[in-house]
Amino acid sequence: MTPDLWWLAYLALGAAVGFFAGLLGIGGGGIMVPMLTTLFLAQGFALDTVVHMALGTSMAAIVLTSIASLRAHHAHGAVRWDIVRGITPGILAGTFGATFIASRASTAGLAIFFACFMAYVSLQMLANIKPKPSRNLPGALGMSAVGVGIGGVSALVAIGGGSLSVPFMTWCNVKMQNAIGTSAAIGLPIALAGTLGYLANGWGAPGLPPLTLGYVYLPALVLVAAVSMWTAPFGARLAHRLPVVTLKQIFAGVLMALCLKMLHGIFG
Repeated sequence: MTPDLWWLAYLALGAAVGFFAGLLGIGGGGIMVPMLTTLFLAQGFALDTVVHMALGTSMAAIVLTSIASLRAHHAHGAVRWDIVRGITPGILAGTFGATFIASRASTAGLAIFFACFMAYVSLQMLANIKPKPSRNLPGALGMSAVGVGIGGVSALVAIGGGSLSVPFMTWCNVKMQNAIGTSAAIGLPIALAGTLGYLANGWGAPGLPPLTLGYVYLPALVLVAAVSMWTAPFGARLAHRLPVVTLKQIFAGVLMALCLKMLHGIFG
């Protein structure tokens, strides 16, 4: 495949990532990691680093995507900034720390963990499982602990945290639209801490292709982010108009197919 066609593949991926990030508050990593892994393998990049690069590049792209998404949700008054302030310290610590675990894990181990987690997310979406709102938000210490957990898992699967933070917030009596909007805002500190962690841990790693900074592959980052920033506001606007439950179920099927494709590429 010529470089022009690789660029088109990254641009198409960016369009899908931005749209679903805005629509569902998920950050886009669920699409990016399996797709980038598949594209990196097809480009002949080293098997030992393709998942690490997919995670790092996804986190870096989510920085810009989450900014566009949170601005759109903030314009609709859907972001609970009190929750964002309370959970961010734990998010930063958990996300940055987990990148050190990811950098020492094998490609196969990371791929299996990612696929298992996305299978859980997909089943949750397919069944439309919603925790019953049964309590209030915890105090400062509890919010920090929740942030560490959400940030840690998010760094290992390169997501904006929505698949964890949205159920947590709805369980704590936060309205669904506010939970989605707040999740989009929480995705920014997750992405920033994750990007710094993957930059630091991948610095000087052997076997990386040209135009790579740490575990971030710059051509994919620029092209995916450029388009995703443009499509994220469209998704955020549609989140307030379309039957999100139906779209989540469709998206869940896509996630499972992408994960199977990634696993086949690595183990096949």
